[in-house]
Amino acid sequence: MDSFELNKIAGAVLGALLLAMGTGFLAELIYKPKPAGDRGYALPAAEENAGAAAPAAAKEEPLPVRLASADATKGQAAAKKCMACHSFEKGGPNKVGPDLYGIVERPKGSHEGFNYSAAMKAKGGNWTYEDLDHFLHGPKQFVQGTIMAFAGVPSGAERADILAYLKTLSEKPVDFPKP
Repeated sequence: MDSFELNKIAGAVLGALLLAMGTGFLAELIYKPKPAGDRGYALPAAEENAGAAAPAAAKEEPLPVRLASADATKGQAAAKKCMACHSFEKGGPNKVGPDLYGIVERPKGSHEGFNYSAAMKAKGGNWTYEDLDHFLHGPKQFVQGTIMAFAGVPSGAERADILAYLKTLSEKPVDFPKP
């Protein structure tokens, strides 16, 4: 076999590789992939930097002040992210989490028919607006060992709106604490 034959074979192999690569680049130019849309509820991510969260929490207004300006309509909209796991109707079914109708002043870990974690059962006491605010801010910090897989609501105003909405979900609403 002479060198001319080897050059023809090498040229054919290189030409085939060049054709395959060129076809791939051309296909990428013609066809652009569509990005996937958002599915489900957008949940707030857990804060990475705990040191930065401390100054923000120090600037937050006290709960009674936030509750005085809370809007139940905004709270109902904000609570939609909770509806994936909780129901809000009177006598509503337990889902992944318990029904939240009449939660204020209900004993913690006591809703009939729901299997609470041992940590929630051991917490004891009744749900107050203050406790609900802390729980909504960081469930795993308020009840260590809870099985609730929700990062929390970082905005104090949004939590106050949710609490105002929860106040409307009762036959005998509990008054907000005085500022």
